[in-house]
Amino acid sequence: MRMDHVSYACEKDGLAATTERIAGALGVEAVRGGVHPRFGTRNMIIPLSGHKYLEVVEVLAHPASDKAPFGQAVRARSEAGGGWMGWCVEVDDLAPFESRLGRSAVNGNRKFPDGRELVWKQIGILGLIADPQVPYMLKWDGDDALHPSNAYESHVKMSSLTIAGSAERVTEWLGEPVEKPLEDVAVNWMAPKGTPGIMSVTFETSSGAVTI
Repeated sequence: MRMDHVSYACEKDGLAATTERIAGALGVEAVRGGVHPRFGTRNMIIPLSGHKYLEVVEVLAHPASDKAPFGQAVRARSEAGGGWMGWCVEVDDLAPFESRLGRSAVNGNRKFPDGRELVWKQIGILGLIADPQVPYMLKWDGDDALHPSNAYESHVKMSSLTIAGSAERVTEWLGEPVEKPLEDVAVNWMAPKGTPGIMSVTFETSSGAVTI
């Protein structure tokens, strides 16, 4: 179990403009991700060091986005003005989570322009919608070289999160101490005033610390 990525729902001016602001603040270039046909969304990627990445995601006018929880989550966050939507933990086995949550993981995929396909399974988006402090869980399938963090070698490091919520709640959700997937990322837990969830993420860049 390890932290995989953080998701930022695009703001009112759309995917390209939102991504440009974040990439500019970090002093890097973003990479075009692609369409998630099962979810009715699309994303852009900012690779990070330590096999992590940041995705900026946008909901599409597509029937899948009305049915898929991930599409619903992105739409709701963007309609609220955009911002940090959630975080994701990579696991080797989704079966324990399927058993505990009483439902099956769903398939995800997106294709590269050259025809290669990134595939995975995920579970926990409904939990994130209900309680945005908790992560969703993902298992990558196929070629690890296609992992979004490998789009280019990045020297930007995710150093800390500020989350409105509690370590105890997230530990209960994961079934293991929350410190395990977050071993190299510090977390500042704050008592939620309103909706829980990610308040900010701090990155170490060539120009110093940047908090978004």
